[in-house]
Amino acid sequence: MALRGAIVVDTEKCKGCGVCVVNCPTQTIALSKEVNSKGYNFLYMENPESCTGCTNCATVCPDAVITVYRVKI
Repeated sequence: MALRGAIVVDTEKCKGCGVCVVNCPTQTIALSKEVNSKGYNFLYMENPESCTGCTNCATVCPDAVITVYRVKI
């Protein structure tokens, strides 16, 4: 059974620390070159098709700004 995942990031609260990026086993996420209203580069899904919904990113996020969704395919 394969899983497909997706994340939703609260871009205004993301501080761009990058902890989630190094913990993503499928290299799905990256920090944006754009900045939020506070001047931080925020997280986004660079390769959405490779996300498995493992929740590693949400688990390590110190500010709890990532929500992970999973579906069976």
